[in-house]
Amino acid sequence: MEGNMMEMFEVGPCEDDFHLGFLIGQRFRDQIRSRLAGDLILQNQLLPFARTTQAQPLIKALSETNQNKFPRYWDELLGTAEGSGVPILQIILVNLRKEILPFISKAAMNSNADTADDCSDILIVGDSMAIAAHNEDANVALVGHTYLIKGKLSNGLSFVAYTYAGELPSCAFGFNSQGLAFTLNSVPPAEAEIVPAGIGRNFVSRDLLEATSITDALDRRMILNVETASRSRVSVHEVGTTPFFHANMYLHLQVQQIRLLCSRVIPTTLSSPTLALVPSYQNFLVSPFQGKSTSPPP
Repeated sequence: MEGNMMEMFEVGPCEDDFHLGFLIGQRFRDQIRSRLAGDLILQNQLLPFARTTQAQPLIKALSETNQNKFPRYWDELLGTAEGSGVPILQIILVNLRKEILPFISKAAMNSNADTADDCSDILIVGDSMAIAAHNEDANVALVGHTYLIKGKLSNGLSFVAYTYAGELPSCAFGFNSQGLAFTLNSVPPAEAEIVPAGIGRNFVSRDLLEATSITDALDRRMILNVETASRSRVSVHEVGTTPFFHANMYLHLQVQQIRLLCSRVIPTTLSSPTLALVPSYQNFLVSPFQGKSTSPPP
């Protein structure tokens, strides 16, 4: 089974962000190229759409918006493309797929479309424990195409991030040396809520890896559930002793959203015995921070 263990790649400090991305792309060149070649969403939907006249202004605007907001992470993305030998367009498309797919006509979509029911969490905080149990769901193209990045930055901060091949760390979950951890769940807004050319979620989550605090969260045990949407809308829920379940629906931020079938049968709170099934998550999320568990899962 040793050959199936997920690899952790330690990288940095680097001379610049392009070099950081280049080393990651170079190290995981085969996995990145294999993932992109077998990703039916990329091959059958994103790439054909990118060749249309309708897509050109959208992709250009998305690229400019995210490059201007996060120039360092954009350079990291360019480095990943260079290091892996993959066309930069493909790297851009997989990193911004959630922001592009809503603009592909339903007629062009097929059964391989990206689904909204990605990932879920159970959260609980008590006097003697703080647990964040995360279930990572994703497209089948990612099977065997993920890895862990342990990045060390020139300012002394370091992070560990579960990373999809070819994407910025991390659109899944991660934690850093400041004691801050996060997990991510996809939430599907209604079509009227979608703003073109906005900030990509991959860039937001990459920035979370370098965050140093959430108010006084580093001074006490805290888990926050943070829901965000376009137009700078945000809602924060502090998890307490009542177990809190979050999957792929907005629970406390008032947003028009797509109603998923599973939301009718999954309760928003679960009884305490359910947590007995996932004790290992407590060690994974708490012990790296020496007892601190600061996890804001958007």
